[in-house]
Amino acid sequence: MKIMAFNGSPRKKWNTATLLGKALEGAASKGAETELIHLYDLEYKGCISCFACKTIGGKSYGKCAVQDDLTDVFNRVEQADAIVLGSPIYWGDISGEMKSFIERLMFQYATYTDPPGSLFPQKMKTAFIYTMNVTEEVMKEWQYAVNFNRYENALRRILGESEYMCSFDTYQFDDYSKVLATRFDPAKKKERHEKVFPLDCQKAFDMGVRLVGGK
Repeated sequence: MKIMAFNGSPRKKWNTATLLGKALEGAASKGAETELIHLYDLEYKGCISCFACKTIGGKSYGKCAVQDDLTDVFNRVEQADAIVLGSPIYWGDISGEMKSFIERLMFQYATYTDPPGSLFPQKMKTAFIYTMNVTEEVMKEWQYAVNFNRYENALRRILGESEYMCSFDTYQFDDYSKVLATRFDPAKKKERHEKVFPLDCQKAFDMGVRLVGGK
């Protein structure tokens, strides 16, 4: 079994990347082969609305026609058994790199039929990990879950079974004294990171186990 993870954060060793790593550890503990891809390392753009993937009988029907660093990635996704996406929340939504990736990944398989369908060659499990600087209370007040549920529904429709988890009130900086961030109490941020973030890591690990089919 092959599990692929996609890091939509520009940081390779911080909250999002760490949780994705834990999810892959959980999958590996059940025997899965794993791979972590950092989207910010790749050269690509979002959907260019060429509709080649919708042209019946065309050479790119059901496939993204744009040739760039995502071309090989999409081929590998079709060979995978599950994928897990991870992104920090910027202005209430996923990062630009992750948004462009999802546009390109999903639109090529989405059909303009009634009801809408999918050309993805099989069903796979999917998961999303969201990290954010705000508390769970603020997340609910600002209705971030509207976007989270929208992505979950799209993943279910195009690829298969999906779930997501959130990591709240994350530790953003190594040294809060070097940045203008007087809204936050560095001591409380550090304490939460030390006490709560390990629990989030365990949730991510358990998510990876579930992706392989474990409990």
